[in-house]
Amino acid sequence: MSQDNWEREALTKIALAGIQEQRRARRWGIFFKVLGFGYLFFLLIMFVSGPIGPSGKKLGPHTALVDIQGVISEGSQASADLVTQGLRDAFRNKNTVAVLIRINSPGGSPVQSAYINNEVRRLKAEYPDKPVYAVIGDVGASGGYYAAVSADWIYADASSVVGSIGVRMDGFGLVEAIDKLGVERRLMTAGQNKGLMDPFLPVDAAEQAHVQRLLDNIHAQFVEAVKTGRGERLKGDDAELFNGLIWTGDEALELGIIDGLGSPGQVAREVIGEENIVDFTPRQDIFRRLADSFGTAMGRAIVNLSEPVLR
Repeated sequence: MSQDNWEREALTKIALAGIQEQRRARRWGIFFKVLGFGYLFFLLIMFVSGPIGPSGKKLGPHTALVDIQGVISEGSQASADLVTQGLRDAFRNKNTVAVLIRINSPGGSPVQSAYINNEVRRLKAEYPDKPVYAVIGDVGASGGYYAAVSADWIYADASSVVGSIGVRMDGFGLVEAIDKLGVERRLMTAGQNKGLMDPFLPVDAAEQAHVQRLLDNIHAQFVEAVKTGRGERLKGDDAELFNGLIWTGDEALELGIIDGLGSPGQVAREVIGEENIVDFTPRQDIFRRLADSFGTAMGRAIVNLSEPVLR
């Protein structure tokens, strides 16, 4: 073998060895990067999702806490499915002294709110020795208040926003806009009223009257739930109490809308007499919550534009 060939082969081997070493280093680098991202993702899940089921449980008697946070709607953290699951777990626990529902909600679906109200009343009948307290935070309005009136007693802060005992349906009208743009509306339906309250058509008086009767009916159900829950504690006539207005906590106390002023901790400590609070609020699936944060919630809101809401 000539000197040149030997040197060439040696250099080739050295170069190939270097390339192989670089590939091994790159593979290990990718492996550790994936491992690092996996670890960070695990920490993110633990941080965002929080504990699943009752957290911070201590042995012995406790006040069972269930949260209603945010808009009450199907699929949300404040859905009837999640809230009622937490309520059932709270009532069934043998160490539960009382159930405390912590509410911070502007309202939402009348159906979901009614589900929660009905389930609380059912559980109260099944477990008559476990009283129920609702404590309103920043806001307990409309559907949030619908859920609150199922409790035996309602508390709030003096600055809380409470009430809004009414029903609304949002919509819009684009008749003049499409005329100005020269857009021809083509709507085909099977069923005389299938295009009910179409935003691209002029308002039909008969359809409007029908929708108003629907809203009045839902409002009457809401009012009945409030009267059932509050009874003779209400101070004022129907026109004053059930017109959709909101009040501060101290005003709501004067109207008999709530029973007292206080925070969840204060109510557990000074009213219930058991300051050991155990959280029974179920946590929504982390992937559902992340999906909502990237637009699912917005899509749901658009779909629900024409549905009655309690807020």
